[in-house]
Amino acid sequence: MIKDLTKGAPLKLILLFSVPLLIGNIFQQFYNLADIVIVGRTLGVQALASVGAVAPLFFLIMFAIAGMTNGFAVITGQKFGACDVCGVRRSVVVSTILSVVVTIFFSLLCAIVMKPALFLMNVPQNIFQDAYYYIQICVLGLIAANLYNLMASILRALGDSKTPLYFLILSSVLNIFLALLFILEFHWGVPGSAVAVVLSQAFSVVLCYIYIKKRFPILHLTKSDWVFKKENRKQDIEFIKEHLQVGFPMAVQFSVLGIGVLIIQSVCNTFGADVIAAFTAALRIEQIATMPMISFGVAVSAFVAQNFGANNIGRVRYGVIKTSIINWIVSILMALVMRYWGADIVGCFIGSDKTAVIKIAHDYLWISTIFYFFLGQIFIFRNALQGMGRPLIPLTSSVAELMIRSFAAVYLAVKFSYFGIFYAGPIAWITASIILAIGYFINIKKIIYRKIGQR
Repeated sequence: MIKDLTKGAPLKLILLFSVPLLIGNIFQQFYNLADIVIVGRTLGVQALASVGAVAPLFFLIMFAIAGMTNGFAVITGQKFGACDVCGVRRSVVVSTILSVVVTIFFSLLCAIVMKPALFLMNVPQNIFQDAYYYIQICVLGLIAANLYNLMASILRALGDSKTPLYFLILSSVLNIFLALLFILEFHWGVPGSAVAVVLSQAFSVVLCYIYIKKRFPILHLTKSDWVFKKENRKQDIEFIKEHLQVGFPMAVQFSVLGIGVLIIQSVCNTFGADVIAAFTAALRIEQIATMPMISFGVAVSAFVAQNFGANNIGRVRYGVIKTSIINWIVSILMALVMRYWGADIVGCFIGSDKTAVIKIAHDYLWISTIFYFFLGQIFIFRNALQGMGRPLIPLTSSVAELMIRSFAAVYLAVKFSYFGIFYAGPIAWITASIILAIGYFINIKKIIYRKIGQR
């Protein structure tokens, strides 16, 4: 259902919009947790390590695609907020064409360079083959993940955060069923888990397409919407540039974040299967803990995009401030949960008998949870800036985060072994949150002064 976020109480709208996102994000993690539970419990620590060793590489690729589609959807949301129906439809067309072309090129490129990339990541030889097959299958199925992300981003840009949730739940359940089928019945091992992920994502694409055709008349595209006329060439080129000016920096920004995780994983891979498995499990659990923060961020992006398009800057400021306060409270609560029950949760997923792996995972969670507040503010300010169509500051903060994270991971690992890796992320969070906060408040002030000068 389409939702106009330019009317009504800002905080209430953002919170209501966030709830389906939160539930959806949790189910999104079931794709990953299904790997841990099924692979870890049925195939063992070594198989789990093979998935964990390449997970950051897959996340890097997914981050780039998600950043791009989210960036395109910002333009869609701004057009919707400005009540420009033709602009919304044209934005969907441009976003779809750009997304498909980029994804096909990206998938083929990644498939070609995959083996050298795994060697550079220091993937141990005893898990190399499974790791290679897992990531290769996921990369070849990227088109399904991208189309789902694009359609879900468009629906959220129009104020509908519930529908992507429903389809995500169904595809998550299907993913678990298929993973069990392929691993336990067909004996496909680790590659079977990757096949399950790709097929379940393709299923969610089909569901999204059918729903849009039936329930979203504004998105019923005609042949004329796909035609680029010569007399409108200049206007069409400018519109494409407008999408790329937001989508490309966001793709780079998300990629930079993924590269940081990839570097940390490469360093982590040098410490053996137990550390790799522990780090993999801890990060997956932490991703669930930070889901509320991420959900608030996505909700803020949609809220800001529509209100910025409608020129309601006062609502933008109010929504961001109030959400930051709520996010601060949630970050404290989730930190407490992870500090005191994180190890038990890890044990549930990989088996309580793997005490060495659980101990390492618990050490990581005990350190990182102290800094959840900074991580939460990153999501708020980054998405607010992106919703305003200001992607350069988030990109700058991401580059700074990459540099700090990479240096800290390599330097501290030499000094303090794998414990040093655990501090790399938190140090980067502090740096990025400061840059984003300063950038957001400077941009808001500039916009307000510009409006006053136009009166």
